[in-house]
Amino acid sequence: MNLIGEHTDYNDGFVLPFALPRRTVVTAAATGEPGWTVRSRGEEVSFGPADLRPGAVEGWAGYVAGVAWALRDAGHEVPGARLELISDVPVGAGLSSSAALECAVLAALTGLAGVELAGMDRARLARRAENDYVGVPCGIMDQAASTLARDGHALFLDCRTGETEQVPLPLADAGLAMLVLDSKAPHRLADGAYAERLAACRTGADLLGVPALRDATPADVDRIDDAVIRRRVRHVVTENDRVLATVDRLRTGDLRGIGELLTASHASMRDDFEITVPEVDTAVEAALAAGAYGARMTGGGFGGCVIALTDADRLDAVREAVERAYAERGFTPPESFAALPSPGAQRLA
Repeated sequence: MNLIGEHTDYNDGFVLPFALPRRTVVTAAATGEPGWTVRSRGEEVSFGPADLRPGAVEGWAGYVAGVAWALRDAGHEVPGARLELISDVPVGAGLSSSAALECAVLAALTGLAGVELAGMDRARLARRAENDYVGVPCGIMDQAASTLARDGHALFLDCRTGETEQVPLPLADAGLAMLVLDSKAPHRLADGAYAERLAACRTGADLLGVPALRDATPADVDRIDDAVIRRRVRHVVTENDRVLATVDRLRTGDLRGIGELLTASHASMRDDFEITVPEVDTAVEAALAAGAYGARMTGGGFGGCVIALTDADRLDAVREAVERAYAERGFTPPESFAALPSPGAQRLA
């Protein structure tokens, strides 16, 4: 889950995610035969070496095939195997369920093959599976967090250099909680909206004559005549600044002080990047009215989840306020859970 830094990753910017206490678990056994069989929730899919080409395997199994393809394309042997998946990561809620799947499968297959890869190399391979095999144009943030996150910390990631810093996020010690609210508004990236935002950012960088929007400043924004491109660029430029400000406050232990930055991030996504929907706006407004220090949508947009930073003893009050606001507007009741920063992918047995 991304604490702050939305749509900055593919602009060579900064992000600050942390891993949730939810798991995608993969059990794997080598078969000694070419090909792979994957089972999940009663559905079984098999594919062979000939299917390790982009787009050959579709649906959820495509993410598994994509990992095998990315490993082989990078020169690693991938033994034939039988895999079984179970997960309690919500699908379609903007909580990186695809990255969790990719990184868990990657850990399993490299374990079977005896392949040792550094953390960011794992993240890059998982991202390549999603970008080039499945065809989703995501940045590297989700895969990096799913691989590198540590318990009690957020992962400060420079998406240009790949440099990372583990930033303390001791919510429980500070008497705080992070409420995650699934808005129940479907989270979709395949409808072209994500790609449109990516294209607008690239156009903005070209207009400003910079390699990426990470290199633009707030003063540059007004140089763009096109109103839509200007808004998209303004979001990315100001969001990068908000990530840096959040990291500075966490380094000094000012956990409550990041709340206003979370809320400002949401306003920017709503007004400049235009990726929010009524359900997530309602959740943010209700959480803030109930006393949350800050709240924002997290994820690619057009649905998904909202996070709200609140005192631990106000958690239920904030949750109930959002539920009442949903009921008043006739929305599907949201689901919610409290989250603490947790470790990324690891071998369980």
